[in-house]
Amino acid sequence: MRAQEIIAVKRDGQELMADAIEAFVRGYVRGEIADYQASAFLMAVYLRGMTTTETAALTRSMAQSGETLDLSGLSPTVDKHSTGGVGDKASLIVIPLLAAAGAFVCKMSGRGLGHTGGTLDKLEAIPGYRIGLSPVEMVAQVRTIGACLAGQTETLAPADKKLYALRDATATVGCLPLIVSSILSKKLAGGAKHFLFDVKVGGGAFLDGDDAATELAQALVDGAAANGRSAVAVLTDMNAPLGKTVGNALEVREAIAVLRGEPGIDEALRELCLTLAGEAFALCGISATPDAGKVRAESLLNSGAAAQKLRQIIAAQGGDQS
Repeated sequence: MRAQEIIAVKRDGQELMADAIEAFVRGYVRGEIADYQASAFLMAVYLRGMTTTETAALTRSMAQSGETLDLSGLSPTVDKHSTGGVGDKASLIVIPLLAAAGAFVCKMSGRGLGHTGGTLDKLEAIPGYRIGLSPVEMVAQVRTIGACLAGQTETLAPADKKLYALRDATATVGCLPLIVSSILSKKLAGGAKHFLFDVKVGGGAFLDGDDAATELAQALVDGAAANGRSAVAVLTDMNAPLGKTVGNALEVREAIAVLRGEPGIDEALRELCLTLAGEAFALCGISATPDAGKVRAESLLNSGAAAQKLRQIIAAQGGDQS
């Protein structure tokens, strides 16, 4: 099908076949389909929506538009995504917890969106810390120490970068199928088999409204399943900043304090991270249930194993461990 025929199908509210979606994404990344045609396609999706099958095909096509990380031979492989919120430093605690339990985690993080801070911004507050790892370096580090925390690369899911810029310019950012495909395409390209989604709800969250968060959480789990991955989405409260600090360097220090079990830490932050880790442990088979996983996570926190894992990650990426 020609680009205009694909656009017309979606404009008229009909379902697109997977091969048509794949051809459109491939053509756009190669420069064979113009921005104005891709803009029309995005607006048609925004107005007409997509079925779960269509969204899965779009996600898969975007993930396959560039390199994918090869984590073969490693098990279990887990990735985490948060929709973001004020003071959200949970990834800095949860990723070391997962790796300390024997999971393999390659976490590619982004910068802040709107009023929410991004994990990448926080990592840059660590003196010397290298966020710009190549895909080869990421995989090597995960195979060596079990985890890496780095920035997104140009070569993974390049279709997402192009389409996201166009969504921003065409007022089509707030479209569920496009949000889901954007998030999941990068996760698929990251090579993990299990996904943990932390979907924030409340005034400090990026998403507006409880219903929108619930809908996104279900769509992410469904989209992962449609692409052969297992996932769990946890709705977490963001009506107040997470933890006691806001600001990149301060949040890094607070995350380290939680990992070390220092006195005076924010118990709600600690509890959230234990809950998220417990859900991930149950998801990937490290623990039988989320409750058992939470107990395992608390043990790793209390023993100092998770704090030691974060030190390993920082050292491997050239950061100051002090």
